[in-house]
Amino acid sequence: MFNLTEFISRHISIGAEKRMSEIQFMERELEKWLSSPERRMMIQGEKYYHGQHDILQKKRSVIDPATGKETPLTGLPNNQIVDNQYRKMVNQKKNYLLGKPITITTDDETYLDYVQGIFTKRFMRMLKNLLGDSINGGKAWLFVGYDEAGELTIRKFKPWEIKAFWADAEHTVLEAAMRVYDVYSYEGNVEKKIQKVEIYDLNGIRFYERDNGHLIPCEPFELPYLTVSVDDRIEGYNWSRIPLICFKYNESELPLIKSVKSLQDGINTIESTFQDNMQEDARNTILVLVNYDGQSLAEFRRNLAMYGAVKVRNDASAGGGDVKTLQVEVNAENYKTILKIFKDALIENAMGYDAKDDRLSGNPNQMNIRSMYSDIDLDADELETEYQASLEELMWFVNCHLANKGKGDWSDEIVEFTFNHNVMINKSDAITDIKNSMGLLSKKTLLAMHPYVDDPEAELDQIQEEQSEEVDDMGFMRIKKGGDGDGEEE
Repeated sequence: MFNLTEFISRHISIGAEKRMSEIQFMERELEKWLSSPERRMMIQGEKYYHGQHDILQKKRSVIDPATGKETPLTGLPNNQIVDNQYRKMVNQKKNYLLGKPITITTDDETYLDYVQGIFTKRFMRMLKNLLGDSINGGKAWLFVGYDEAGELTIRKFKPWEIKAFWADAEHTVLEAAMRVYDVYSYEGNVEKKIQKVEIYDLNGIRFYERDNGHLIPCEPFELPYLTVSVDDRIEGYNWSRIPLICFKYNESELPLIKSVKSLQDGINTIESTFQDNMQEDARNTILVLVNYDGQSLAEFRRNLAMYGAVKVRNDASAGGGDVKTLQVEVNAENYKTILKIFKDALIENAMGYDAKDDRLSGNPNQMNIRSMYSDIDLDADELETEYQASLEELMWFVNCHLANKGKGDWSDEIVEFTFNHNVMINKSDAITDIKNSMGLLSKKTLLAMHPYVDDPEAELDQIQEEQSEEVDDMGFMRIKKGGDGDGEEE
């Protein structure tokens, strides 16, 4: 067992004259976390998912001839198109792995009922949203606690809210954690933002407010993870583990946005630039004014960008002024080609799939479909490995909760979580394969593979019920009742 004090003692100077306090250590670590590249990337992943891309800061500009600095141009088309392919990739992965609820199996029916009572449809929805946080932030967090009625609650924290202190390099054993988040309150008619900080260790939760970089204790200063009323007094209890569970996107905890941001920005830039050029039809024809005065190169470029016209001075031997035109054509095919390159590269780097893939034309066979899903399969397998380990950690708290409620000790019982990948299949091929496997596999296994069956257990019960019915030669139905006597006609 360990706590925050022991952790800090291993990370600060031993000399008494140089030794910083626990609160100073946490202030320093929090300051580093708030400005860390890791946290910025987490927030950026969330912003890109919701369409807040860098293209929205795009400006049209030129170099000012007087100052030599970049100067924004006004009066020109400045499109900021967000073609959110990143969000599409995130949703693909979420629905591929958790579009269908997880199947939970265990040998004991009573235990299964208890577990399913906790892992409800509401939990499955939260788990799917948690997966989105894992992809956007590289990792996500669940907190296990109790509500005021003493019932188990599982809450989701945002990735950038949690600063974790790990006991090992593989980030599997959590020693302590900080949670930082903003709340808003009113002082009179003025809204004020307050930065809340919570510190988690084996002794419970401590509460602070952050003011000018310092942590100020606030009420309630310290709470255990569970409080119980006993003989008109309140007793506090804590878990023997910190009730924060990390759900990683991959072993390196790298968010998806790190792999595809430049490609997503390229897509937005290409489409925005193309739209700018389409709206500048009047400037596709450049006017060349002859003998209307000369100009500097900087002024030449500025006037060309602003007005689509340039002024030139002819030599003395030339005649009067003249106006000539230069025709500039925007080749849409070039934009389409580059855009396709960017989109294909984004899908490949995101390890997703193209739903408009040529391999799906006509009546695709199962081999073509599996080929299209190969990349997302690899990514999903790694993600599932991380989630299986985290769900196992969650089950430790569930088993403790069941024991606390007097529902038995189930710590030795094995629970299997099966992720039902939401894969498009050729149903005819799948049914043919199932028929060919009759006699080699159990009915339950074959029903679980059937494309028209959602609940193998319920379908197996229905089949057994129908097989218990008999029809006599006259066409009347006879139902077997009981196991001792002959069936009775109805």
